[in-house]
Amino acid sequence: MEQINIGLFGFGTVGQGVYKVIDNAKNAHAVISRIAVRNLAKTRDTAAPQELFTDKATDILDNPEINLIVEVIDDPEASYEIVKQALRKGIPVVSGNKAMIARHLPELIELQRQYDTALLYDASSCGSIPVIRNLEEYYDNDLLLEVKGILNGSSNYILSRVFDHNQPYAEALRKAQELGFAESDPSFDIEGYDSLFKLIIITVHALGVYVAPSDVFTYGISTIHESDIRYAREKGVKIKLVAQVVKVSDEKFTMFLMPEFVPPSRYIYSVDDEYNGVVIRGECYDRQFMFGKGAGSLPTASSILSDIMARRHDYRYEYKKMRYVDRPEYSTDVPVRVYVRYCETDIPGILPFAEIREQYLSAESNYVIGDIKLCDLKRHRDLLSAPDVFIASLPTFFVERDNQ
Repeated sequence: MEQINIGLFGFGTVGQGVYKVIDNAKNAHAVISRIAVRNLAKTRDTAAPQELFTDKATDILDNPEINLIVEVIDDPEASYEIVKQALRKGIPVVSGNKAMIARHLPELIELQRQYDTALLYDASSCGSIPVIRNLEEYYDNDLLLEVKGILNGSSNYILSRVFDHNQPYAEALRKAQELGFAESDPSFDIEGYDSLFKLIIITVHALGVYVAPSDVFTYGISTIHESDIRYAREKGVKIKLVAQVVKVSDEKFTMFLMPEFVPPSRYIYSVDDEYNGVVIRGECYDRQFMFGKGAGSLPTASSILSDIMARRHDYRYEYKKMRYVDRPEYSTDVPVRVYVRYCETDIPGILPFAEIREQYLSAESNYVIGDIKLCDLKRHRDLLSAPDVFIASLPTFFVERDNQ
């Protein structure tokens, strides 16, 4: 069998993990032939022969001996240019860049078809958890009803410290940064964008429909307050940052990402620290649960190795569901139930609730629980960014089925 000669773009945390994993994988029959980096002089934790390194992309893209590119750089636009050039040259690619893939997936699918080559990216969604390939192969039917879960390890670690260790939110965030789970600017994780991009990719393989990130209601945990934590504890639930795509009928589906009050009866209630957990629900098989480390050097590298091994067998995504005649349409004209905490912002005057189920007023803060359409939340998203506002959803889909 032909040896896989890898051109590796990026030698940061994940890139070094890929180098270690390939070096220890006895049956991969793969070697890293060149490594492209931005700064050749940078000191790195993992030693690799200096002659492997280059700062010129063409040293990899124009090398006829390289038959697979692994791209793990942190710049989405640079990643996009590399992947696009590689596919046009007929070189298959393995990528872990969820932001780039989520923003450009329709074009990348067309490039794969046009140039008869493959782009694999299981590592882009939930690290070591093989969500994409399972959705592509095992769940390649129209029985799937929902994919829901915790897709970001950084925000989950912070919330775990808050609820399981009674740490204040700010202290938990600092701890996450010290351990490398969160960046010095943690907004990509705690505002929900990391999870959003993963959800976009998952939805393409779950339902065969691409939805642009800007069309999805996304709300993070940066404005969580002690009063929200106290309310959740009083109700015996945890707050988790949850992403979900749901078929609400045969004709339409919805998707969103926001904090959720999760009761102990739900699988994701026990997904703590930097772990991810994904629940896949179907018409005939109820719920199936996948759990594992969603980020980090070696967990992500293990997923990349799986994609590299898949290329030994010429595996590629077929995007079967995108060819279905009766694909559901994306809609935000869907009711959800939310808890909204506020102080100065006039939430009852801004949000057109169809029904208010509970309301509380105090000198410190107020909250309202009510039913509202997702499109109305999206329409008022800028106003909901006020520092005195926090939103969390209450489970409304499939609740009767789960309580049977």
